[in-house]
Amino acid sequence: MKIYTKGGDSGSTQIYVDKPQRLGKQDIVLECYGSLDELNAHLGLLAAQLKELDQLDAVLQVQRELFQIGFALSASSNLTHQAVTRLEQQIDEWQAILPVQTHFILPGGCLGAAQAHICRTVARRAERRMVELAQQREVPAVCLQYLNRLSDWLFVLARLLNQQSATDETRV
Repeated sequence: MKIYTKGGDSGSTQIYVDKPQRLGKQDIVLECYGSLDELNAHLGLLAAQLKELDQLDAVLQVQRELFQIGFALSASSNLTHQAVTRLEQQIDEWQAILPVQTHFILPGGCLGAAQAHICRTVARRAERRMVELAQQREVPAVCLQYLNRLSDWLFVLARLLNQQSATDETRV
């Protein structure tokens, strides 16, 4: 299979839903896919920096679930509300071992935490694109819930990574 098809050379591409559709590359569907892809790439960079196996596994699971969101936007998905619940449970577990946050903090800290903050901001953009898409096409509610929770998950993960590396958070 060739990696290039030349089908998109004119500024359009084909997506697969219940039947193939040809869309301009500026279409909100492709903007949403692109934001999810960018987030997944940033998560890959974050995963490459993690040393704790459970955190690495958690990030890899999120990457797989982002693919499920892409499938949900085009055809079908295996993403369930259990994935949202799992994110919530991890947030609660991590927050239980973190100091209470009483101030806004600046993104950054150790390299992994800084990357988690980048992932968080890209997740927020992907969520905004998906909200826009939902105004034009059917988007499963679980996809929006997942992205909303994921940005919170990434924020808490950044705080946890800073704590584990003994890196102080910078308060605003």
